[in-house]
Amino acid sequence: MSDNEFESSLLENAVNQLSRLPGIGRKTALRLALHLLRQQMSVGVSLGQSIIDLCNGIRYCSICHNISETEICPVCSDPVRDHTMICVVETVKDVMSIERTGQYHGVYHVLGGVISPMDGIGPDALEISSLIERIDSDGPDEVILALGSTMEGETTSFYIYRQIGTRKVKITQLARGLSVGNELEYTDELTLGRSILNRTVFSDSFNR
Repeated sequence: MSDNEFESSLLENAVNQLSRLPGIGRKTALRLALHLLRQQMSVGVSLGQSIIDLCNGIRYCSICHNISETEICPVCSDPVRDHTMICVVETVKDVMSIERTGQYHGVYHVLGGVISPMDGIGPDALEISSLIERIDSDGPDEVILALGSTMEGETTSFYIYRQIGTRKVKITQLARGLSVGNELEYTDELTLGRSILNRTVFSDSFNR
């Protein structure tokens, strides 16, 4: 499509910006933009202000790298949570998925992705070094590798295991109720909850 698809440059700019969102093509972006134009101005203004507030107000927790409105997120600052147990996940969405199960009461560590050489993502691009520093400083009893059962997730789990395996910390993984190739965000809450409760020692997966 040409850069001058619409007569209005304002509409063109709105469609261009909306279509940058994941899963939003230009047709959907146009439909959303036209929908906003049919609403009262306050609707569009409120939407725009909420996005500005989100960008200005959200930061990443200095401890676990989860999203937060403060330097330390509510989970890390909660004295009731079990701080001797760290659940390592790929993304913020995985934290949300696990929290919805109500079966986990420890703290988290968000890597920000998984190792994927095909995409140019190596260990240095992830929050793995900060995880190791956290383990050394906090001395947790258990580290749960709650990464998806994709090839990239398995590779990342094994890499982390090799990095921390010599330390005096129990390393576990989610029980294999999760299908191979699954990511946590697409797993139903019941299955995910059971896989947390029935987690297994990580080394058992390759010592059989």
